[in-house]
Amino acid sequence: QVQLAESGGGSVQPGGSLRLSCAASRYTYNTFCMAWFRQAPGKERERVAVIYTVNGNTYYADSVKGRFTISRDDAKNTLYLQMNSLKPEDTAMYYCAAGTSPNACASSSQITYWGQGTQVTVSS
Repeated sequence: QVQLAESGGGSVQPGGSLRLSCAASRYTYNTFCMAWFRQAPGKERERVAVIYTVNGNTYYADSVKGRFTISRDDAKNTLYLQMNSLKPEDTAMYYCAAGTSPNACASSSQITYWGQGTQVTVSS
């Protein structure tokens, strides 16, 4: 069992930056991938960024490409999401996730472990 705890959310003006952190309860060596998802009110949960454990490859949604960066620090069992040039449409609850099968991070329905979420609000 892996427990995930997000932090770093908050309110920021458009164009600002935030860094989200996700602390895992233990080394996530048995995961194929870790990811960030987000969900805005009235919308489905969407995949934002993924990092694959075996090779460090990353995936980004088109809406955040070039603005967000996903990374991990295995020594600290921590996943990060650096968010720059934030826009009002980035406002959502952001969730950390981990998957234990090869396609686990392809969609929210296949994720094995979820964090409780951290709110990001971008507003002037």
